[in-house]
Amino acid sequence: MQRIRKGDRVVVLSGRDKGKKGEVFQVMPKESRALVRGVNMVRRHQRQTPQQEGGIINKEASIHLSNLAHEDPKDGKPTKIKFDVLPDGRKVRIAKRSGEQIPETR
Repeated sequence: MQRIRKGDRVVVLSGRDKGKKGEVFQVMPKESRALVRGVNMVRRHQRQTPQQEGGIINKEASIHLSNLAHEDPKDGKPTKIKFDVLPDGRKVRIAKRSGEQIPETR
């Protein structure tokens, strides 16, 4: 079970975007990287195609998962995650900082 999933709210821990918050919109577990909306923006030169106009575009670059932490649902600060099994048998993610359950986004 992954700790960081698509749709999670995360905080960047290091790099030029340290402290920024955003939503994960793609996770690449084999590379241990994720794309976070509005974070780690880079400029790319795009060749013109029949479907897309050319020019310089801004897009998100991937961030290593070790540089991301979950945003605590209660106070918005970075937190670690632990797993817990509920009495009905479901495995859920719990924020260690506040003890709140991380909401499922799928």
